Formats: sequence, C-alpha cells, structure tokens
Amino acid sequence: MASPYRQLLAIPGTRLFVAAGLVGRMSMSMEGIGIVLMVSAATGSYGIAGAVSATLALGFAAGAPLTARFADRYGQHRVLVPVVLANTASYTLLIVFAQAGLPVWTLFAAAASAGLTQISLGAWVRARWSHVLRDTPERVHTAYSFESVVDETIFITGPMIVTALSTGVHPAAGVAAAASFTLVGCLALACLRDTEPPPRPREAGAGEGGILRNPGVLVIAPVFLMLGMVFGAIDVSGVAFAEEEGHKALAGVLLGCYALGSGSAALWYGARHWRRPLSRRFLAGLGLLTAGLVPPVLVGDLYLMMFVVFFSGLAISPTIIPGFGLVERLVPPRQLTEGLALVSTAVGIGVALGSSLSGRVVDARGAHAAFFVPLGCAVVAALVGLAGARSVRAREIAATRT
Repeated sequence: MASPYRQLLAIPGTRLFVAAGLVGRMSMSMEGIGIVLMVSAATGSYGIAGAVSATLALGFAAGAPLTARFADRYGQHRVLVPVVLANTASYTLLIVFAQAGLPVWTLFAAAASAGLTQISLGAWVRARWSHVLRDTPERVHTAYSFESVVDETIFITGPMIVTALSTGVHPAAGVAAAASFTLVGCLALACLRDTEPPPRPREAGAGEGGILRNPGVLVIAPVFLMLGMVFGAIDVSGVAFAEEEGHKALAGVLLGCYALGSGSAALWYGARHWRRPLSRRFLAGLGLLTAGLVPPVLVGDLYLMMFVVFFSGLAISPTIIPGFGLVERLVPPRQLTEGLALVSTAVGIGVALGSSLSGRVVDARGAHAAFFVPLGCAVVAALVGLAGARSVRAREIAATRT
C-alpha cells in the first residue's frame, strides 16, 4: 500500500510543498477553538466568542475563493506573500484587541479581516499536485488521497495543540500559534516555484463568475456543504454524547476514531487503481456514508460508539476524494484552484451550520437524538448528488474526450 505514496513523494519538489502545505494549514483545525478560548477568557462570554469565530468563518467563505482566483490568474507566489502578511497582521490585531480589552466591535472587525485573508491552502496544494502529475493524471487520485490523510492528521493533532497552548500557556497562545503556522507554511510554499502551476490570465470574454456557472460545481458544492454539516454535527454530537455518558475526557478519543476511519480509508483508496468513473465512485461514497451514519443513532454505549464511528468514518475519504477529483476534471485549468477552494469553503460553511444545528438538538432533545442530524444531512447530500448525477456524468465523459 505504501508504494504508490513513496512514488509520489519521490517526484522532485513534492516533499517540500507537502511539508509546507501541512504546516500552513495546521491553523484550519486550530483557529476556531483558539478564538473561542481566547475571546471567552477576555470577555467572559462564550456567546461573544462564538460570534467572533463565526465572523472569521464567514470572512473565510467570502475571501478564500477570491484569493484562489487571483492565484490561478497571477500565480501562487504573487498572491501568497501579500495575503499571508495581511492575515498575520489581522490575527495580531485580534490578539492585541482582545488582550487590551477594547470594545467588542473591534474583535469582530479584526476577525473579519483575518477570515478574508485566510487562504484555503489545501486547494492550493492539490492544484500543485494536478500540475506536477499533468502527464500522469491517473495518479491524481492517489495524491488527493494522500492529502486527505494529511487533513485528517491535522484535525486530530490541531485541536490538542491549540487547547494545550490556550489553557496551559496563555489564552492567546493558541491563536498566535495558528497564525504562525499559516505564516511559515505560506511563505515556504511561495518560495517553491518549481512545482507552482503557471499563471493563466483571464481569457477574453470569460465572465468573472464563470466558476459558479459550471454545472458540475453547482452539483458538487452543495453536496460538500452538506458533508460539512455532517462533520460539524458529528463533532458536537460526539462531545455531547461523551459528556452525557460521564466521560467527557474521552470525547477526543471518540472523534479521533471517526477521523482514524477516514484516514485509513484514504490510504486504502489511494493505493488502488480504479476503473469506475469518478462520478459513480462519488455517488457510491455518498450512499455508503449515509448507511454508515445509521448505526450511531442506534448505539447507547460510549465504547461501542467508538467502534461504530470508526466504521462510519470509512466512507468519508472515498466520498471526498472523488469529489475533489471531479472538480479537477470538470473545471477549466485556469479556474482549478478557485474551484477546489470553493468546494473546500463549502465544507467549512457546512461545519459551522452543522455544529449550530446539532447543538440546538442537543439542548432540546439530548446528545443521542443529535446523531440524527448528521444522518439527515447525509441523506440530503446523497439526494442532491443523485439528482445531479446525469449532468455530472455527461460532463465527465466530455472532459475525458477532450
């Protein structure tokens, strides 16, 4: 199984941009928790802290596809440096404002600026893989599988790091660390010019909103939004369930089992050579994901739940990876980073929505009932994917022939 990944990392330059991408996007699993811990300590209000964190998420949703569009048009290094410097300055202001006890509105302003300048670095790294493997496109799914493993690793380790720093060192230490990871990773990636996709200036007559008119993206983005809701709802439901069972300290282990299932599946998926079209693999993944979320609503024991959610997580990567692959296949090369960033942003928005919805259900009906939220979101994702399957498949065939 390891051989395909060794071959990928043997390609000149890949280890460097993988390492830079890993460091640079550590913050994606740290910033939300870090802001909540810092702002709640400074203001004494979790409500304000959550609202500030949500403001950053909304800013990211607006800014990430735009910066990705500029990267496609002008080149990654030209965009990375000024944007990450602005991002670091924004996080610095957020920390200073919180520690100085300035009016609450200043926290929202700084968080909005930090979100607008936050880069969806996973999309940028995947765009590099597509460029490096342009002569062997059949290996892209292995590269995207590897990146999914990297993502899962980040989401396992990041929360532990930021929590330890914010509670054991200083309330602002977690946010400072997240901003530092972003700065170092982005500057390192900007220096790696050999593997950077070439800039593709906007073609004459091409509309600025072209990516949103791509029928494939119009199907995949809503599906990824619902998948994000699944992830957010699972996180909240899992933490609340562990607390209800009297083992809150095991909440991280429970969620880690879910991530471990996804990471294991990603390694297996990427090591195989698939003949089935991406669109059919994507639909199959959505079906398996939905089926895998049925057992958690039936289980009432924490230790059995750990076993169950591991198998529930097995369907995550085999759904996400072909989804990214479809974007790479269906979006014109001049819009690749933007397309990948758009669906990544959809996941982020979904996580926020799913967390909020699941939290409301926990308050009203209890943690066990909240597991119906990710199941319902998975059903909607599968239905949307099924409804758009014919259109996506037709465009996949057309793209394969060109």
